Amino acid sequence: MPDSASNRKPRTGVAALTQAGDGDFSVIDAIGGPRGVVESMLPGFVFVVMFVITSDLRATVLVSAVLAAVQVVARLIQRQSVMGALSGLVSVAICLVWAWHSHEARNYYMFGFITNAVYIVLLGISLIARVPGLGLVVEFIRSLPTEHFRDWFRGWMDDKPLKRAYMTITALWAGVFALRLFVQVPLYLSDRVAWLGTARLLMGIPFWALAIWVSYLIVATPMHRHRELERAVQRQSADSGDLTAERG
Repeated sequence: MPDSASNRKPRTGVAALTQAGDGDFSVIDAIGGPRGVVESMLPGFVFVVMFVITSDLRATVLVSAVLAAVQVVARLIQRQSVMGALSGLVSVAICLVWAWHSHEARNYYMFGFITNAVYIVLLGISLIARVPGLGLVVEFIRSLPTEHFRDWFRGWMDDKPLKRAYMTITALWAGVFALRLFVQVPLYLSDRVAWLGTARLLMGIPFWALAIWVSYLIVATPMHRHRELERAVQRQSADSGDLTAERG
């Protein structure tokens, strides 16, 4: 069943688009709130600033690792959700290990290149197949198809305005990932760590927030209409069930 607007916690990332069309979408909530933004950007900011100042990769890695761990511990002490912080810790840990093992600061950003490239390939394949990847993700989260998968799939795929919107935002996100690689890979190859770190920060949360906001603008109207149609079908089904019960 589709999710209801009531009693629902704000979602982050692409999952926030499941709330499009219900009038309660928030970009700030979608990117994790002010604290989530700080926690996401701080390790990378500290890494690039400290390395530029000290040129000491070992010290830079240690400080960045301690900072990422402190963020998780702080949430545990305050009894807050740690899932976002933990996922960020894992990502930062992979980056730090890669830089440490290779003895090159620029390899801190290699994991990001790989993930962006994977996203581009997956989204590109979905566009070629005419089954928008972002649509699959959003609809899967919005109304988990525990049964009647075909009806669930056709329900949103046959809604042409909604599918068109999903195709558009899928292409948009593929473009964002491609732009990141287009700008950052040359900086990596030329070993300009300071510029690479700056580009990574500027094209991280800010681009993420912009992509989510534009995606919301594109999806909100067709999703609202789709929700209204779903509700109308549900009401009609309930009325038919009541009528059948009365006749029985």
